[in-house]
Amino acid sequence: MNNIFKSALLLMGVALMFTSCSDDRDSNPVLQQPSTFVLNTPAYANQAIDLANSKTVNLTWSQPDYGGFPVAAEYTVEISPTNEWTIPYSAEVADDSGETQCNYYTFDNIFSSCNAEVSAADVAKALVVVCNYADESQVPESQEVYARVKANTNGAQEVVSNVVKFLVAPYYIELKPADPVLWYMVGNCIGSNDWDNGEGSVGTGLIPLLPQPGADVDANGNTLLVYAGYFPAGGQFKFVKIPGKWDDQINYTNLEGDSPVTDEDGDNHNIGIPEDGYYKIEMNTATQKFTMVKLDGTYTEHATITMPGDYQGWDAGGNAMTAMGKRENTETHDWYLKGVTFESNAELKFANGTWDINWGGTDFPLGIGTQGGPNIPVKAGTYNIYFNDILGLYYFLATE
Repeated sequence: MNNIFKSALLLMGVALMFTSCSDDRDSNPVLQQPSTFVLNTPAYANQAIDLANSKTVNLTWSQPDYGGFPVAAEYTVEISPTNEWTIPYSAEVADDSGETQCNYYTFDNIFSSCNAEVSAADVAKALVVVCNYADESQVPESQEVYARVKANTNGAQEVVSNVVKFLVAPYYIELKPADPVLWYMVGNCIGSNDWDNGEGSVGTGLIPLLPQPGADVDANGNTLLVYAGYFPAGGQFKFVKIPGKWDDQINYTNLEGDSPVTDEDGDNHNIGIPEDGYYKIEMNTATQKFTMVKLDGTYTEHATITMPGDYQGWDAGGNAMTAMGKRENTETHDWYLKGVTFESNAELKFANGTWDINWGGTDFPLGIGTQGGPNIPVKAGTYNIYFNDILGLYYFLATE
């Protein structure tokens, strides 16, 4: 009887040991490497999407199985008209000889959830590139499109989904050098509204970085962006690509070189400002790396910035720009106007409401204005206009 009792205790101990090990594994899950994941066949797969009259092409998928527990991953979408995946568009762009022809295209968008709304216009552009349409006559009424998704997360290798097929009605887009794609600062020291990443919040919760004049722009609009402004001690911020969306971010983890800024707020990696002052930012949007250095000296905060020119009789006090929002412990050095139309070619300058301080330059639509510089030549058209008075940097962004 005593032996039976001891055996029972031994069995209970073994059971408890295995239960403990199992509980330990459950509370400390191990990241596994999945081989693939499921991209869902779209409901519209057998009906051609009219790209010219559609806003988006929508795709959904299931998260890769990284071990039976939720994992934060980043997803990119790729398409091919032939289901070939050997030559990416980036290889065609990198070949200066012009002999490389890509067979698939990767969209710039990075998605953090298991669904994507890809712009229909971007799909049309991708097909022009990959199918090498020379003009409208070469565009078919319908085109088969194959899509797949790639997933990336820390601690695991890239995973590729299955391929799904659907039909589209493409249209011709004349390819031209891409406009630089802007990125925006958002935070508790940016604009007048804390962490306001609203679709219409440029100028209040979002402040853009502007293209560096003379910097190369790739086919996707990636280039060198710059900014200079006043940041208060204790401020926190980061960068977003698309107003209203948090999918594409650049934060402290993308910082290069020595810098006085700090990593704040745990997993969010907000950029922290330990000391009041003027700072300059340079960001390479192709590599998504940036530098941030403190500037010496002080800079005048202007009460107004105007745009005198021949289109309004060179009135230095007229056509005032809008100051981007600020709070009590910050300064305004960023100005903008949206939807400004010039019916004919014009010349203008930026001024502080008088001719005592004015900025001029010879370049358009992007340039560095200098004190007392020449008149800026403006082509007829409609623009969103941006100006940073520390750098003298102006940008006339044409609107559709």
